[in-house]
Amino acid sequence: MSTRPSFDWNGAAIAFRDGETLAAALLRAGADRAGQPGGEAGFAYFCGIGMCQSCVVVCDGRLVEACTTPATAGAVVRSRYG
Repeated sequence: MSTRPSFDWNGAAIAFRDGETLAAALLRAGADRAGQPGGEAGFAYFCGIGMCQSCVVVCDGRLVEACTTPATAGAVVRSRYG
């Protein structure tokens, strides 16, 4: 039995499928809307093509659009507000 690779999202392990973006894995894991000021979201998913910038997160120290960034094993991903 194999286990799926995962990345760290604000301290929680998020498993992902091969070829999945950070946003897709986060949405599937139910992690959307967690971390913004006032207890709202750490990212939001709207356009899915990197144009609206609503899904920007910090991945391994860089600001990236979660909807266009491939998930990678061991990545450290944080809400840009947290």
